[in-house]
Order: sequence, then structure tokens, then C-alpha cells
Amino acid sequence: MVKRILKIQDAAFVKRVTTMRLVKDVIFIGIGVIMASIGLKGFLLPNGFFDGGAMGMSLLLEMLTPLDLSLLIILVNLPFIYLGYKQLSFSFAIKSTLAILTLALLVHYIELPVITADKLLIAVFGGFFLGCGIGFAIRGGAVIDGTEVLAIQVSRKSSLTVGDFITVFNVCLFIVTAIFVNLETAMYSMLTYFSASRTVDFLINGVEEYIGVMIISEHSEDIKAKITYDLGRGVTAFKADGGFGEKAKNPDRNVLFCVVTRLEVTGVLTEINKIDPKAFVIQYPIKDTKGGMIKKRPLH
Repeated sequence: MVKRILKIQDAAFVKRVTTMRLVKDVIFIGIGVIMASIGLKGFLLPNGFFDGGAMGMSLLLEMLTPLDLSLLIILVNLPFIYLGYKQLSFSFAIKSTLAILTLALLVHYIELPVITADKLLIAVFGGFFLGCGIGFAIRGGAVIDGTEVLAIQVSRKSSLTVGDFITVFNVCLFIVTAIFVNLETAMYSMLTYFSASRTVDFLINGVEEYIGVMIISEHSEDIKAKITYDLGRGVTAFKADGGFGEKAKNPDRNVLFCVVTRLEVTGVLTEINKIDPKAFVIQYPIKDTKGGMIKKRPLH
């Protein structure tokens, strides 16, 4: 149905845009996996420190069970990958699976010298490198720590926001760490998590944020059909006039508006670029939404 609606002029151009996006995703994910490996092997693992989220759970289970960390990274993240497949897309699940498998292999096989024995530096820089890894992976359309995917799912079905859920999840994790390991390790692990989360925020400006996307294009009908039917996102069309030059003479035009998550915005921009590379696109963060196709109710 979509193929009949859309009038894509140059198939070779569309293929080139898709290929370039894929190459960028692979580069981002590759950088992310390497950075996360440095954080784990160079800082956290040699000193018995933990992080929050799925990675922190894997590190804790590695200490409490005879299972290897590489295997635990895969097992702990499998349910989150499945949620990502159901909630986002098949390509997201594939990229996340490959990223997590690569990270597990690097953690198992590479050896790095211990960079420092200072506990404060270990917590801060271990969290920094791990946060860089998570952030770059998300920029590439994948995850190496699946807690965010679960948090988005929970936030859509409850009054908890994404940030609330991640906070509650990690508080419980650090309490377990304090009980089964020791309080000092739990406290340093909280510092590691804070460093990692701030780094992720710096790289992607918050995975939990919604992004408002406003699109001004001569091919608004094609773009609207693509976002609606292929990406499954709601689009609102505003009637507008052009304000300058020849475009000012055409009062019958639409400005499109849609709301997506940080994990989805790259896909939307790619589809827009396939149809109209000259489209004027405005992005801005949205604090929260209610109703529509994205249902997230704030805690307050």
C-alpha cells in the first residue's frame, strides 16, 4: 500500500541514504562497544566495582554465581532485546543483539592493564567509559544495556516515568549489592552509575525524552504516508502559507508534526531524507506527552 502512495523519484538515491545511515550506525555501535569494553576491563572488573542497569546486574551475578560475565551479559539482555523487537523494530533487535554479542566477546578475550588503583578514579572513569559505550550504541540505534527499553515499556503502562523506573531499579540493585557484597562497594557503584548516566545524557540528551519533529516540505503527503504506515507514528498536518519568495504564493501547503522517542528519531529523519533531502526539519525536546499514539502518564 505504501509503495503505491509514495512517489520516490530516485531508487539509487534512497539506497545510498540507507547505506550511509547503516554505515554511521555501525561506526557508532562499534565505538560504543569498544568504549564499554575499556570501562569494564580497564576499570570496573579488576576492582570489583558495579554499575547500574542490566550491566550492573550482570556484574553482580558474575560475583555471586560461577557463570562467566560474557555469558551473563548476553543472558541478562535477552529479555530486553525481545522487548525492543516488540516495541521498536526488528532492525533494532538485530543491531542490539550484534552489539551485545560483540561486547561479550571483547570482555571475554581482550586483556587490558589496570589503569589506576584509586577507587574514586575507577568509579568516575569506569562510569564515563561505560556511559560513552551506552550512549554511542543508542546513537547507532541499538542498546548494550537494555534497561532503558524496559523502562519505556513500563512507563507506557503505568504512572512511572522512564527516569522514575530506572531510579527505582538501580536503588534496588544497589541495596542488593550492599547486602551481598559490602556497603562501600555499593556506594562506589552508585558513583559509577551517576558518572555513566551523566555521560549518556551528554551524548544523547536523554534517551527517555520525546522529540517533537516539525517537517516543512513540498512532499508532505508522501512523508506523512511514510511515517504513518511504515513507522507507525501519528502525524498531524497544519495548513500553512509560505512566507518568502515563490513559496509565499502557495497558501495551500501542510506543515507536519509528530512526536517520537530518542530511539526512533533517527529512523524518522532517514525516511524524510529519502523522500525530500531539502525538507526543513525542526527538532525540539518535549517534557512529556499524554494520550495519542504515545501514552505516557507522568508521576505527578
